[in-house]
Amino acid sequence: MIAAMDVVGNPSSVHAEGRAAKALVEKARAQVADLVGIERNEVVFTSGATEAAALACAGRKVACADVEHDAVVAHQDSALGVQANGELEPIKHIGADVLAVQGANSETGVLQNNIRWAQVAWSEGATVLTDAVQLAGKVKTSLGTLGADYLMLSAHKLGGPKGIGALCLKLGVDIEATIPGGGQEQGRRSGTENVLGIVGFGAACAAAQRELEAGVWAEVEKLRNILENAIAAGADQTIFVGKDAPRLPNTSCFIAPGWKGETQVMAMDLAGFAISAGSACSSGKVKASRVLRAMGYDEVEAASAVRVSLGPTTTEDEVLRFAQAWLKAHEKYRAKAA
Repeated sequence: MIAAMDVVGNPSSVHAEGRAAKALVEKARAQVADLVGIERNEVVFTSGATEAAALACAGRKVACADVEHDAVVAHQDSALGVQANGELEPIKHIGADVLAVQGANSETGVLQNNIRWAQVAWSEGATVLTDAVQLAGKVKTSLGTLGADYLMLSAHKLGGPKGIGALCLKLGVDIEATIPGGGQEQGRRSGTENVLGIVGFGAACAAAQRELEAGVWAEVEKLRNILENAIAAGADQTIFVGKDAPRLPNTSCFIAPGWKGETQVMAMDLAGFAISAGSACSSGKVKASRVLRAMGYDEVEAASAVRVSLGPTTTEDEVLRFAQAWLKAHEKYRAKAA
């Protein structure tokens, strides 16, 4: 991104400076496409996954579950059921233009069996939108294996810059541009391209691809399990959400009933750890998790959940220090509540 700052041209210009900027954009487009196993012309750069969702859903009736991200639920016309472990209830009828099924939940890490539900959607002539923001870079992902017509991505979940993302479209499937103008992004999303953001996005995808191939996320999953086992050993009433369902390797969502999530976040912040109560996009809102409520948890339980995310640079020492700090704070809470 630092090197790209010296490339001053507009990618839409035909002079040498413009062509240089265009080359950077197209290199990044190929890097994004490679990560999710698609062709370059299937990638449309956006300001993030929220805009990608708006592009895919605009003017269409959308069926989705309440466990979807706010960016998707905002377009919901009909609600799908959710099982207690976070997986969707069997779908027999879509009754909408778009079926939105996330690849992985942003709060719980629970994975969905997308391809199974895609078959139902396609039989009714509906298209399938998959939120792959949490999934991409941690689990091998493609439009085909997910059964998706549209795929949402966000760079900052891959270690890239904030404010840049993409909507990936299966060949033969298109969208109506919601931002008309200069015809950028093959006429699908007008506006001068965010070259620096796009370059960072591409580089992050290339790095994520190397990590996937190196198997680093299997090691992260081991650390996640060490963390959960340590907490369970010291606080046996803790509920680990979605533990009996397939989950992302790096995500742990757990509930200490009665101990408010935001209070846990503050206690861990003072101890030097950054965690969140619910989705980081809405962590400033003091309310029970909509996702957990949809899974059947009551108001108190849903308000007592935190999400801990790990990464390739996380160490076992950090995990154990976190567990120790959390258990110490939990003991103080229990003493006050007694």
